[in-house]
Amino acid sequence: MFAMERTASPEIHELPPLGGTRVSSMSDPAMLYSQAVPRPTLEFLEFVSLAPYTTLQIGGPARFFCEVTSEAEVQEAVSFALHRGLPLFVLGGGSNLLVSDAGFDGLVMRVGVPVAERERREADSILLEAGAGENWDDVVLYAVDRGYAGIECLAGIPGNVGGTPVQNVGAYGQEVAETIAQVRAYDLEARRFVDLGHAACRFGYRRSLFNTEARGRYIVTAVTYKLRPEGEPALRYADLTRYFAAQIEAGEKPTLRQVYDAVRSIREQKGMLVGQGGADGRSAGSFFKNPVVSSALISQVAVGAGCGGDEVPRYAAGDGMVKLPAAWLVERAGFHKGFAMGRVAISSRHTLALVNLGGATAAELIGLRDAVVEGVENKFGVHLEQEPVQLG
Repeated sequence: MFAMERTASPEIHELPPLGGTRVSSMSDPAMLYSQAVPRPTLEFLEFVSLAPYTTLQIGGPARFFCEVTSEAEVQEAVSFALHRGLPLFVLGGGSNLLVSDAGFDGLVMRVGVPVAERERREADSILLEAGAGENWDDVVLYAVDRGYAGIECLAGIPGNVGGTPVQNVGAYGQEVAETIAQVRAYDLEARRFVDLGHAACRFGYRRSLFNTEARGRYIVTAVTYKLRPEGEPALRYADLTRYFAAQIEAGEKPTLRQVYDAVRSIREQKGMLVGQGGADGRSAGSFFKNPVVSSALISQVAVGAGCGGDEVPRYAAGDGMVKLPAAWLVERAGFHKGFAMGRVAISSRHTLALVNLGGATAAELIGLRDAVVEGVENKFGVHLEQEPVQLG
């Protein structure tokens, strides 16, 4: 569905061909041997440009394309790909995706499976289920307005519910893995729907079962989040504590809704808000992951930056490892906000966002990415990994 890099390998579902010679498509005749044959409920389109389905607005065509809105249609689309020996790519909100200029020679299945928010109480928690096709920010607002804590700092992140467990999305001191109780998905190996508990999802920093060892095996259709009714908001991130400093000093605790609004405001100032217009809105969000390195590397990074070791920002990551802010590395490697190469650039508001200034190609964006990665590696000896999935 959505994944990563090294040149980030996409979550393409390679489906083994089935026996037999069955062929069906929207161009097949409705009659076969004088008997009526039911037409498929899904419409399979050919050579559909993928650029409009991504927030980067970049990319070539899909050989076949369909949109599914139910679990039955997921199975129908999988069957379509199986019988033609086509690779299958599952598309959600398109917010964490870079499609090549050549496009994708397979079936792109856009998942819009809706599950109206269903909730039930379990002990001191609320279990909130949402369909993979639901807009993520809408789900966050739904929870916040009902006083359910746990995902309020994840406001304003573009994309749909289905992508949240795959990438283990996180921002402003929260990760979605903290709340995921269950993921419902179609298992392409077992050819059935399964319910995976939290432990089975194997969450880590921007990692999960779905984008590592079982990449391409599961198609997420719904996610259940375990939230805290009447819980207090998480104020772990420096930007948020600064935002509410005066209010906290006055003895007033921010509400969940205030934190939701604050996160959206901060994201907007950084050009990282879902639905934001202009060139800063044509991005895939943070393009590089914060690298996790050995603490022994800090002195080398300090030399590259021309500062003391205690001036290098980092966060403990356990086992003698530290997490470095990728934005800090990018800026000190000479790539400032607004740095441009033709029709692509670094966002004018946030160093980690690469943007399409208008009419850009994937090749141009990859060129800028490679320049940044090489510059950081040459200066600090640290390799940056791409966060968005790269398809084709």
